[in-house]
Amino acid sequence: MHLPDRFFEERKLEALVENQTTYTVGQAALHVFETHQQAERVQLQFRQPVLASMLRGKKIMRLRDHQPFDFLPGESLILPANEMMQIDFPEAQESDPTRCLAIAIAEEHVREIIALMNETMPKADEQEWNLMDYNFHFTNDAGIYQILQRLIFLFTENHPAKDFFVNNMLQELIVRILQANTRKAYAKSSDILSNSNRLAYVIQYIRNHLDESLSIDALSEKACMSKSHFYRVFKNEVGVSPTDFINDERIGRAASMLKDPHRKIKEVYLECGFESRSYFNRLFKRKKQLSPGEFQARANQ
Repeated sequence: MHLPDRFFEERKLEALVENQTTYTVGQAALHVFETHQQAERVQLQFRQPVLASMLRGKKIMRLRDHQPFDFLPGESLILPANEMMQIDFPEAQESDPTRCLAIAIAEEHVREIIALMNETMPKADEQEWNLMDYNFHFTNDAGIYQILQRLIFLFTENHPAKDFFVNNMLQELIVRILQANTRKAYAKSSDILSNSNRLAYVIQYIRNHLDESLSIDALSEKACMSKSHFYRVFKNEVGVSPTDFINDERIGRAASMLKDPHRKIKEVYLECGFESRSYFNRLFKRKKQLSPGEFQARANQ
């Protein structure tokens, strides 16, 4: 992500550590923090739930009840209101500052969006959308990346309909984050959840049978849903179609297998459920930006 030229034209540098530039719209605010020198144990706290996303450089985050972890460009973090952060800036320099954005959203507004999701995007088995797991650290997918870039533009733009534009984008952002959070929950616990959740059961089945043919018809039968209802609920809850989810799982498994230098690409794509080498190559390169052969070579340098 990048900041528009008008940000640098308007912002004032008043501190070398966590210099803050803020834009406020309705029930939300966007803060851009810049640090121009190395620092340790810098404390930061927000009164509202916040999404923090790294733009440039590296932070080491220390949160309550968590081990310190690196926070890098392309990653985001969801924090509850009043969470005290302690942050190290091991690489920040005047010529190469660390930059991070934080979008604070009124919790009441988040709850309004979740209520709308429960009306229009019901989950399986009469489960309800709820506030996300806080301290949720994740890598931005393409959808979230694009929304964050658009929000940077909208917050910094002078437009008479700015509040309306930002509100619509925040709604989509919250939906996508909750879907990403649901994917993570299923990734960690689908075996446990499968006893009481039909979608978790299907996801666990997919993971156990990636080397087999997996049709939407067969999966919807296992979920005891019609094909159209299964497809709609799966995409609403997980954020991607069943087919895209299966392909993501297969490419993830293939990437793991290719880290073994002795693995043949043909045996990898067959064991991951791909019948066509050309389709596997095309999908792998789209997901990993490298061909399978290039990925294997780089992983084993």
